[in-house]
Parts: sequence; C-alpha cells; structure tokens
Amino acid sequence: MQNYLTPNFSFAPMIPERALGSRVWGADGREYIDLSGGIAVNALGHSHPALIEALAKQAQKLWHISNIYTTAPAQELAKKLVDHSFGDKVFFCNSGAEANEAALKLARKYGRDHFGGEKNEIIACTNSFHGRTLFTVSVGGQPKYSQDYAPLPQGITHVPFNDSAALEAAVSSKTCAIIIEPIQGESGILPAAQEYLETARRLCDEHNALLIFDEVQTGMGHTGKLFAYEHYGVVPDILSSAKALGCGFPIGAMITTDKIAPTFGPGTHGSTFGGNPLACAVGSRAFDIINAPETLAHVTRQGNKLREALAQIGSETGVFKEVRGMGLLLGCVLSDAYQGRAGEITAAALKHGLMVLVAGSNVVRFAPSLLLDDEDMNEGLSRLQNALTEWLATQ
Repeated sequence: MQNYLTPNFSFAPMIPERALGSRVWGADGREYIDLSGGIAVNALGHSHPALIEALAKQAQKLWHISNIYTTAPAQELAKKLVDHSFGDKVFFCNSGAEANEAALKLARKYGRDHFGGEKNEIIACTNSFHGRTLFTVSVGGQPKYSQDYAPLPQGITHVPFNDSAALEAAVSSKTCAIIIEPIQGESGILPAAQEYLETARRLCDEHNALLIFDEVQTGMGHTGKLFAYEHYGVVPDILSSAKALGCGFPIGAMITTDKIAPTFGPGTHGSTFGGNPLACAVGSRAFDIINAPETLAHVTRQGNKLREALAQIGSETGVFKEVRGMGLLLGCVLSDAYQGRAGEITAAALKHGLMVLVAGSNVVRFAPSLLLDDEDMNEGLSRLQNALTEWLATQ
C-alpha cells in the first residue's frame, strides 16, 4: 500500500482491518492477539457493544456545538470523574498531551496569580513522558524527543525518578509544580516508590507548589484501581487523564480542585473540540464499565496471572530478568544479555500473531484490555513463547 503519511512513524508490516475484544484481523485475514491495547487506550477491548451503542445514540442527537455551550454528556462525565476522585472540576480536551499542557499552564498561572511572576519553575523527572507539544516534550525528561526543537520553554528542572534527596534539593520558593507519573510508562513501566510520592506531596505543601500526577497511561483502571494514586494514598492537586478515558475515541481530561480551578477564568484556556458530546458520551459509558468493582477486581486477578506467566517465561527462556508494574500495565525487563533489543522481540511476536509494545529499548510492555479473559491471555502467552523460542534460535 502506498503511504501518504509523513514519515515520523515506522509502521508495522501489518494493516489492521477489524477487531473484536482482544483479537485483531489484518487486511490479509490473519488473526492477532492484542496485548498492547492500542498503547493502553483500548481498555475495554475493540468494538465493545456498549460503546458502539453510546456513540451511535449520541451521533443521532448532537456531534458538536462549541464551548460557548455546555452539554449534558460533558457534565455527566465530569461529574463521574469528580465523584470518584479527589477533584472538584474538570477541563476536557482531546489527548494526554493537551491534558498535561493544561495542567502545566494552570500550575504556572496559579503560581503567578498567588505568589508572583518568579514562581514559575516546574520540577519533572528524567526519562518521563508527558506528551509531544513543545511544552510537554520539554517537561518530559528525554532529550531525544526535544533536542531538535530548541529553543525550548525555560523554567524546567529535571531530577532522577525515585530520588527523594534530589527532589528535595531541587524544590525552592520558585517552584510552582512537581509533575510525576505514578508509574513511568514510556521509559520502562517503573512504579514510583511510596516514599518518593510522599516526599513530593510534603515538598509541595511546604513550598506552596502544586503536585501534578500524569495518569494518562496509569489511569482508568489499568492498575486495578481507577487511578494509580489510590494505591499510594498520596493525593495530587491536578491529575491528567486520556488514553483509556475514551477507550479509543479521542478525549483527555484535567482534574483539579475548587481551590485551583478558578485560576482558569473565562478565556484563559480553551479547546475547540474538548468535551464534545460524542467523546463524552463514549467516555461516560466506558467509565461505568471500567469503574465497576467487578472490572477492577478482574484487572487485579488477571494482572497477577499475567505477571506470573510472564515471569515463568522469563525464567524458562532467560530473556526477561524482571516483570514490574501494576494490574494489567506490565513491563518485562530484558536480561543483560539482550539489552536494547525490545524492538526485535515485539517484531518477532507480531510474526507469531501477537501484538505487544516496547517501553524504551530494554522493556517489553503489556497493556491489554481490562476485560482480558483466560482464553486470549493463554493464547497470547503461547504465541509469545513460540516467538521467543524462534528468536533465540537465531541468536
């Protein structure tokens, strides 16, 4: 097939045509087990009937009306997010990058409004990932994503992830926010230490700064709770959500409190499509299914099974030295002998009809549907075992 898209993506040698649940079929009719979840987006699998129904029903009523107005779907989804989180108010947008952009802008404006113009420094983690806008790619601590776009936004300091001493040394009266992923996603599915998040919360309180949790990947049930911060008992001031929020229909959200939300007065920030009725109708229906106790219990149960099975495969093959993460967001860390070759493993898996991801060059990532059943899991694991056996034979 002729490619008419810009070359910033390296497409896999398979063109998906249709999908259902955790199975995908290519244009050639071949079947694949999807344990990638569209990079943690398809939380309810593909073509979930309840989401199709919600989209079709809303499509017959109202698609777009502009943010001169609010709509029932937007208010309904916002209420659910507020009722089941620390927050009081929600800003809707279309992606995780936009949700983080809003969070960072809100934090800077809050600092300026309440403490003066010098309170603008943002503390972030090395090897973090917060999006691809110029602001968020600058806050993300990976120069490979930002160095080609200099000059970059200033007032951003990076510290090592899970290094509480470095974090404490970096925070000052000029700090307006600390932004952290409770589990670093793109850099290797690395959970934050309890003490690290507690230190971040304490430092924000001491220095009148805001704590931002980027839960674009960890939120909406992937860890076995609606949001990952619930595992830690550390409450942020601002939280970003996207990916699984719409289960494939583009939507992002920033959640914050009544103390901070008034900083975004009329005209201070916006989004043409943010909170559109179609996205919110799908998101609202998805929320009900994801947040159901039986769904979250299933995530924990299946996540434990998947973790144990992956650890067993790692032990038998010698390819993985560690499996880390929470719930159904897991990363298999490559053994020293296979460092830097995660991409080769995902390519080998695809040849055997299995869709998985990388998280950096040393981690194979799994972010399947939260509804993953035993049949699809076991078939996927069987294909992974076969792929690794064949790949190892070529080494």
